[in-house]
Amino acid sequence: MELVIVLIIALIVLGPKKLPEVGRSVGRGMREFKASVTGEDKKPEPTAEIEEKPVLKTD
Repeated sequence: MELVIVLIIALIVLGPKKLPEVGRSVGRGMREFKASVTGEDKKPEPTAEIEEKPVLKTD
């Protein structure tokens, strides 16, 4: 019941056009917060790989 009251107040304050955008922003923020707390990262950091070049032997 409380959730319905909060949603009605949000609909009145923000309006029907702005409400989905705010919902997406809140959801995105919650996902980012959860990822930072758990240590998950979507993009792994690139590891530095040393490229080995063939050595030419001269006799």
